[in-house]
Amino acid sequence: MKKLNFISFGDALEKALSNIDEIDRTEIVLLSEARNRVLARDVISRKNLPSFDNSAMDGFAVDFRDAGKRVEIVETVYAGDVLKPCLREGQCYRIMTGAKVPTDANAIVPFESCPETGADYVLLPDNIKPGDNLRKKGEECSEGEILVKKGERLTSAHIAILAAQGIVAVSVFEPLSIAIVSTGNEIKEPWEQAGEDEIYNANAFGIGSMLEEYGFFPSYVGSIPDSKERSIDFISSLKGYDVIITTGGISMGEADFVEEAFLANGLEVIFHGVNVKPGKPTMMGKMGDTFVMAMPGNPLTAMLNTFLLSVPVLVKMQGASRWHFAHQEVINTEEFRIKPSRSNLVLGRMVDGRFHVLRKNKVGSGMLTPLMEADCVAVFNEKCAAPKRGDFVKVILFGRFPSEDINLAFNTDIR
Repeated sequence: MKKLNFISFGDALEKALSNIDEIDRTEIVLLSEARNRVLARDVISRKNLPSFDNSAMDGFAVDFRDAGKRVEIVETVYAGDVLKPCLREGQCYRIMTGAKVPTDANAIVPFESCPETGADYVLLPDNIKPGDNLRKKGEECSEGEILVKKGERLTSAHIAILAAQGIVAVSVFEPLSIAIVSTGNEIKEPWEQAGEDEIYNANAFGIGSMLEEYGFFPSYVGSIPDSKERSIDFISSLKGYDVIITTGGISMGEADFVEEAFLANGLEVIFHGVNVKPGKPTMMGKMGDTFVMAMPGNPLTAMLNTFLLSVPVLVKMQGASRWHFAHQEVINTEEFRIKPSRSNLVLGRMVDGRFHVLRKNKVGSGMLTPLMEADCVAVFNEKCAAPKRGDFVKVILFGRFPSEDINLAFNTDIR
């Protein structure tokens, strides 16, 4: 029976991140297909944004020096109109949102800010300043500036600004090819009949769905049988994938030989064994050009460790410039126990900006229902004692994409 060599949870993540090869394959995709893809080169602004001075409000385009005066309305300017400047002293334009502002006006006064308005005149307020409610040409970005940087994961906001530049296609990194593999003869697929001594394959479907939430396109390729020889052949057939994610078969049991099968295929182990609850048997390594992520078999453990360890690695591998999860520092509402000699992954819920530990932290690694109830996780390192009510803790919210944070959001200083 093999003895695992445990490393800290933080070291495990940093070792994995430092051993990846970022993808360099690119492709051109239409803007309509670009959401969640990672940009492969900088996009340069083609035109000023906005491209002309325009009104931010429905109101009157005026000379600010006429503040407090009753002025004549000489023209109405609609969006799309190009009006030749024609104002004389004591005159103004009626103007609509988005309309181009003639060069002889330097402020916009909203309709509702005027104390008196007639069919052909308006009494202006006395507090007008130059530039009020006027969107200046190029104030968002100027032609020739970097609009979106390489490594950005494209969101709907990016799509909108790219479309505003008349861009219809962008260069992005090709999706990672990710194979999800289960292990064990006791595993049955959801469409099969499972006996009392068999279990349905929750891990592969749960992990695959989680990765899709973060913009990946994994493929479930089947289950490795409990046979060393057949496992070696099966794993050999997967060498064309960028990433292989397995669940189960990597603990210290005599029948757990997934690592041996990977080693027989040239695996170089980065780590096998993490000092964390849950997730001690977790393993990662490289098999030629394929990165291997071997998760424990218990469902909650497999999902949680894939989230915290695999997702940041995959995001960086995909070419993204940011890969650590965003976190919030919030008040803990209830004391709960953790073992300080190891890292602890503690599920909870955020309610009114406060952390509520889930089930007093009495959660089993074989469960799945806690993952439905939780919306965040707190990571406590080996030095942390039990958090008390009122302590500040760092939490990672599920469903948030990795951000600018440079480190995993460890709680390190709770005593």
